[in-house]
Amino acid sequence: MPLVERYILKIAVTAFLVCLLGLTAVIWLTQALREVDLLTGQGQTLVVFLTFTLLSLPALVAIIAPVALFIAILYTLNKLNGDSELVVMNAAGMSFWRIMRPFGWLTGGVAAMVGVMAVVLVPASFNELRFLITQIRADFVANLVREGQFTEIDRGVTFSFRERSGEALMGIFLQDRRDERRTLVYIAEIGQIAQVDEESYLVLERGSVHTLTPGARDSSIVAFKRYAVDLSAFAPQGDLTFFKPRERSTGELLTIDDSDPVYAAFPGRFRSELHDRLSAWLYVLAMAAIAFAALGDARTTRQGRGLAIAAAIGGVVALRVAGFAATSAAARSDIAVVMVWAIPVLTLIGAFVIMNHGARLRRMLPAPKLPALPARLRSAPPGGVG
Repeated sequence: MPLVERYILKIAVTAFLVCLLGLTAVIWLTQALREVDLLTGQGQTLVVFLTFTLLSLPALVAIIAPVALFIAILYTLNKLNGDSELVVMNAAGMSFWRIMRPFGWLTGGVAAMVGVMAVVLVPASFNELRFLITQIRADFVANLVREGQFTEIDRGVTFSFRERSGEALMGIFLQDRRDERRTLVYIAEIGQIAQVDEESYLVLERGSVHTLTPGARDSSIVAFKRYAVDLSAFAPQGDLTFFKPRERSTGELLTIDDSDPVYAAFPGRFRSELHDRLSAWLYVLAMAAIAFAALGDARTTRQGRGLAIAAAIGGVVALRVAGFAATSAAARSDIAVVMVWAIPVLTLIGAFVIMNHGARLRRMLPAPKLPALPARLRSAPPGGVG
């Protein structure tokens, strides 16, 4: 790669990384602050909190990377033009497409990265996030129950403990009235949560199980030194794990079974999600093409580029709004799937037309009218005004 192309690529890559890291850090921090309740209100550990927030990073990067690339290209082209470097390159015989070559390498790399993330990493992170959310919800002791309170964690199930002592719960009371034929009451001095084969158990020590039968005068009591209660039997109902389209792998979306209950209820969402993933890389190319079309040619410092930058930003906003609208419409109609692909492709074609014929189009526009010179200056001798 020639030295001048390496120089352009270095500026563009540096600007892209700065934009990507800066925007990702700001947005990730705002989302992390919203999840502080995992630590304060739901009693989860710092590891769970960091895992929960970091799993959202792939989706953030996939959304931010095209925007960061667009900003980096605008910055680099504007900087090269402001320093008159584009004018010098053109005067030295460098063609427009040769100047754009290093930007093409960067755009291709970002498009490949976004494509891999959209197809593989983002659904995998959402899938892991769903498992984590399900696990947090299943831990009703951390979520629902507070010290010294009798809490109904499900219809007919009441749980309470006196206090915490490290990982142990002191003074356990658990009543199960779901079976109309009998009522079970668990009382223990100490209880502790244990994980066995991804299942949660409440291990009770030094307690008893009371069985109350309707109509019976007495209850049966069984004392124990150690007893394990399956917590999944007491978890709130309706927490079955149903994976949404965005939480499923691309291979699963391509080979979805018609008997899947979620697919049977929302087939359009699966179709929309699939095409949105597969077309994500095209929007990277379209955004880069808009930036090239707006600022790719050299102009003198007297020719303002503010209008071109504003037009490029407006074009990107319109592109993304149209893309989101097409993706939403694809969930309701098969025909709208064509628009998911057509919008970035048509944008690319339009940008290439402007890049190829931009100079000719500008010559067709009326030249700006300059203010007339005063009469005494128009009639002044070449040597100046006396």
